[in-house]
Amino acid sequence: MVWSWESVFGGLSGRCAGSRKTGGWYNLLAFLVVRFQSTSMLAFAAARLLTPDRVVERPVMLVDDGRIVEIAALADRQLPTVGTHIHLGDGVIAPGYFDLHIHGSAGYDVMDERSEALPAIERMLARRGVTSYFPTTVTAPLDVTLSTLERLAGAIEAREKRALGDADCVGRAAPLGIHLEGPFLSHARRGVHPSESLLPPKMATFERFWQAARGHVRMMTIAPELDGAVELIQVAAARGVCVSLGHSDADFAAAERAIAAGARHATHVFNAMRPLDPREPGILGAVLSDARVSADIIADGIHLEPAIVKLVAQAKGPEKTVLITDATAAAGMPDGKYRLGPIEVDVNDGKCTHEGRLAGSVLTMDRAVRNLADFAGWSLAQAVSAASRNPARVAGFEHKGQLTAGADADFAVLSQRGELLRTFVSGVECSGSA
Repeated sequence: MVWSWESVFGGLSGRCAGSRKTGGWYNLLAFLVVRFQSTSMLAFAAARLLTPDRVVERPVMLVDDGRIVEIAALADRQLPTVGTHIHLGDGVIAPGYFDLHIHGSAGYDVMDERSEALPAIERMLARRGVTSYFPTTVTAPLDVTLSTLERLAGAIEAREKRALGDADCVGRAAPLGIHLEGPFLSHARRGVHPSESLLPPKMATFERFWQAARGHVRMMTIAPELDGAVELIQVAAARGVCVSLGHSDADFAAAERAIAAGARHATHVFNAMRPLDPREPGILGAVLSDARVSADIIADGIHLEPAIVKLVAQAKGPEKTVLITDATAAAGMPDGKYRLGPIEVDVNDGKCTHEGRLAGSVLTMDRAVRNLADFAGWSLAQAVSAASRNPARVAGFEHKGQLTAGADADFAVLSQRGELLRTFVSGVECSGSA
């Protein structure tokens, strides 16, 4: 197919020049003329494109300097004559996925001290459509947690300083903040978090974490029933931390007090939580019924039955449902033994366990998206939003997780059925993502 930019653009500019009453449109057109002459411009064409509020058929997406310049239908805005044209065939352009809760993949854990650990994890994530993520800690001895936070903060800051197209960044998902899962968790609902390393939620302890992470703690899972939890929630929320309720045996009243204090999310709902009871609804009753709270789920068919995934999706809706993987170092690897922070996990037939308890997953986000669409009966666009726009909103990153002018050019290319074909970070393709 041949696109004629001059024929479309010339006609539009002629009409604008003939009527100065359309000065606003004419100025916009002049701006676009300059933008479209950039030889660094990338023009992506595909069968469909998923924006936050609509599906664009036969789109063109213009990208310059790692940002989206414009999105339009080819019928309205054809390809520029300069720059690079990339036709994605029958693919669907979707926002890059954002995993708020991931412990590792490719044989490595985010708490691993080895220099090759995070790069390997980030390359694996990109090959599964994830362009942004929160490396997530596991409860560990205090000194281990502090050193991990310092190292992760360094990785985040190094990524922020690197220039677009830096060889050390190409093909890798970006760490945007740290998710502190533990040590402020319930002993009764700790899952596999080591009981000897759990700590009460004290401001002095949180402050040590905050300083070690140099302010990069962006999410924190906490059990709201613990003494001191409400006060800590207030302080953390005021600092911009997304406070998430989880690993909790809280009753309904304790959960609602935490929500009133600033908690606005829930960690892997139904897992490591007091069960829902018709007369004692507990934390699940509060999370599922309170419109202020978003909730994330592990949609691997193991942590939750498909009917429960559908129940959560119906309760929280397309705006408040968030997909996470809770993936361990075993993601993308064969069965065997792997690390989850300080814990050793066994992986057999796709199931991660420690001493008989579920211990994270081997789920990848591209699979989670397809599972949610299947389990909940959602459209591909709705399921994609649960892995992109919704977690980006929860995390507070307005330029991530959506395809709009001005947003970062982080996107995935999917088949019509949602299988991942390619991944782009800042407009640059991740090798091996097909």
